[in-house]
Amino acid sequence: MSTVTPQPSTPTDSRVQAVFDDIRAVRGSDFINNFWLYLAFDPALLEDVWHSVRDTMVAPSALDPKVKEMIYIAVSVANACQYCIHSHTAAAKAKGMTGAEHADLLRVIGLAARTNHLANGLQIPVDAVFDADK
Repeated sequence: MSTVTPQPSTPTDSRVQAVFDDIRAVRGSDFINNFWLYLAFDPALLEDVWHSVRDTMVAPSALDPKVKEMIYIAVSVANACQYCIHSHTAAAKAKGMTGAEHADLLRVIGLAARTNHLANGLQIPVDAVFDADK
């Protein structure tokens, strides 16, 4: 159940249309997924989020596109975002993530969650050698 109504994939608002056109061009697909259709209820928010996604996830950088998607999966699992887990798992697979890599990723996510909870629960002080300020 959503809190807003999705916009049509052929919107009447020119700002929304421009973002949808850019999404289609960048992805090389006519498909506009639900995230963007629902976010389009506010053209300014849609523009801001799309530009951030495009500039971070699509623009060439020091990180490989598959690695970016795998990091996004890990953060989405940590934040319990079902939508992002599904969409970024599909994107990572499309960029070459294998079943073995997905399994390893899930093992790392599970381990990090466990050790993070233990460190937080025990309130373990950070070692001076790990502190960049020292």
